[in-house]
Amino acid sequence: MKTRIDRRQFLGGGAASLALLPKTLWAGTISTAAATPAAPRVPAAPVARVEVVHDTYFGETLNDPYRWMESGKDPEWLPFLKGQNAHTRAVLDALPTRAALLKRVEKLSGDTVATARVQRASGLIFFTQRPLGADNFKLFVRDAAGHDRVLVDPTTAASAHGHVSLDWWRASPDGRYVVYGVSKDGSEDSTLHVLTVADGHHFPETITNTQDANPAWLDDASGFFYNQLTGAVATPERFLDSQARFHRLGTDPKDDPVLVKRGVAGGIEYDNIQSPVIVTFTGATHAVLLLRDVRPEARGFIAPLADVIGGRAHWTPFAGFEDEVTDIELAGDDLYLLVNKGTPRGRLVKTSATAPHIAGATDVVPQAADVIENTAKARDGIYLKIMDGGISRLRRLGNDGRVTDIALPFDGTIGALYTVATEDGALISLTGWLTPAGIYSVDSDGRVADTGITPKPAIDVSAYEAKRFFATAKDGAKIPYTLIYRKGIKLDGRNPTWISAYGSYGLAAYTPSFAGRSLALVDAGGIVGYANVRGGGEYGREWHKAGQLANKPNTWRDLIAVCEELVAKKYTSPQHLAIGGRSAGGITVGRALTERPDLFGAVIDGVGWSNPLRYVVEQDGYGEEPEWGAISDPSGYRALKSIDSYQAVKDGTPYPAVLLTTGVTDPRVAPFHVAKMAARLQAATSSGKPILLRVDYDAGHGIGSTRSQQDRESADTYAFLLWQLRA
Repeated sequence: MKTRIDRRQFLGGGAASLALLPKTLWAGTISTAAATPAAPRVPAAPVARVEVVHDTYFGETLNDPYRWMESGKDPEWLPFLKGQNAHTRAVLDALPTRAALLKRVEKLSGDTVATARVQRASGLIFFTQRPLGADNFKLFVRDAAGHDRVLVDPTTAASAHGHVSLDWWRASPDGRYVVYGVSKDGSEDSTLHVLTVADGHHFPETITNTQDANPAWLDDASGFFYNQLTGAVATPERFLDSQARFHRLGTDPKDDPVLVKRGVAGGIEYDNIQSPVIVTFTGATHAVLLLRDVRPEARGFIAPLADVIGGRAHWTPFAGFEDEVTDIELAGDDLYLLVNKGTPRGRLVKTSATAPHIAGATDVVPQAADVIENTAKARDGIYLKIMDGGISRLRRLGNDGRVTDIALPFDGTIGALYTVATEDGALISLTGWLTPAGIYSVDSDGRVADTGITPKPAIDVSAYEAKRFFATAKDGAKIPYTLIYRKGIKLDGRNPTWISAYGSYGLAAYTPSFAGRSLALVDAGGIVGYANVRGGGEYGREWHKAGQLANKPNTWRDLIAVCEELVAKKYTSPQHLAIGGRSAGGITVGRALTERPDLFGAVIDGVGWSNPLRYVVEQDGYGEEPEWGAISDPSGYRALKSIDSYQAVKDGTPYPAVLLTTGVTDPRVAPFHVAKMAARLQAATSSGKPILLRVDYDAGHGIGSTRSQQDRESADTYAFLLWQLRA
């Protein structure tokens, strides 16, 4: 199923080139005194106004001293952000390593070509790529002769007031058209456009409110289905009650019929947090309706395609949320479903499209020791993307019913799997910790070859090592983690070490991805690591559920277990150890910080979800209830309180140094989460160590940020870590 709606998603780092840092950056110890700017040059961070609000939940009263930050209209809100950022910028800019780190990071990222997505259509290959030296991704098309041409270049729409990013796109099956969405300043608030591939001509119509549009073309490319938001931006209703519509090319979008919306869905009842998405399949006479929210699974319905287009569909149900169906394929009258109910690592079953019935479906790929993540139908069979505890595998269910393994050139992560139902083979993106990402083709004989779409940078990685280990959690669970460091490292407990973790939504987050920019920190003498904590999908639905709802404490305690092992093995020690997390990973690092402040020398909290109890006031709130719990329910309240880092901060505690980041246009984690957490830590800590709030005014959640924005944040992060962990 290619339409999952995870709005508070993890955002991993992109690939970046590598060259060694000058020895002067890593040969000596950086002292705190040398790194701290003189007081007159640094504007003081503003002290946040305290205005306590008392909330009572099921007999328990909680205090919220910074509730006022939830209103972007409060007259002190922007001055607080600007003052905090001015203080942070002065501190970071004065660090002696920062300028050299930025120069090196810019060189690394600028020398690397990054390819984010790929699709085949009628002999053409479409792909999103950030070329050498470019600041943002562009959409290209490659013809049969191997010639590449730019179709969409969002940088041409940039201005002095911000940038524009390409959010999503989809080529029509015949390769004639592309529908795509762009937005300003990383907001992801997409506006839909359509162009003709042959000449780049744009159709006159545009459609707003198309974040997560998930367009699905008709075979004849005369039009497409799409999802459209109806709630106002920056309100709790933003993602509620979205609607599925159909657009015929060349017509006025205001006349696009609403095919599915609550109350307009042929009698289907569903919650307002669920988004209706209509999916088409090449050559199929039926369409599928998926009702999706933050959960990996979806409710599924099917109807004749002609009836759907005509607005007269009577949708036949084939899966409920309780069936835990996470992917679908339709081939003729065969409906394939990836089912997790009773088989938490997934099994592929087949039923009839005209009379679907899971209970009577035939198992075509039974559950195995590893996890079936995704499926993709090609002419020569169904390709299966497999997750093996953080490592991707690839298999194919052939038309003869046999499942075969496809040997990949190295252990890594398959970031995308794309097939065409009328063609043999597949395209995959593949990357490893020390192997830059590339686009590979798979033929009908299972041979894997680099397409050359992504040129490999001239990088010597022979000085580096990436090793996988397993830590033991308190309950005995084995937690995978990976460390990247220079060969010959000394286990003397003095290595600056930064461990990142996520652990939410059943997403296998920190799987192998070319270390890129982070190798600059490794060259400075550091260790960079990633922990595959529970709550993710590295071992299927059991791993996810073991870090979900009331089980969420396992997530941050798994991270603590990994860090304790690193100290025991003398890779590092608490004063030289940092943890990091982004987005929902803010729960992981925030609660590890508040539970074990003695274990860390520094914390990086990137666009982190810090105050989940207040999800009711942000635009991406109510849709999160299936993952975290509903505050209107006693058990949901208890689960939410347990993950709320802001409420867990205690006055007079010697907290480690913390760098928190936010983007003003963030649609996934409202900036008040990070700002409130920063203010609370600044008021509570007794250590005297810095609590810094970094604000990007033309960025959001990081999705859509430009290369230069990512470069600057990386340099700030690495300089902050070296400052604190080498002190």
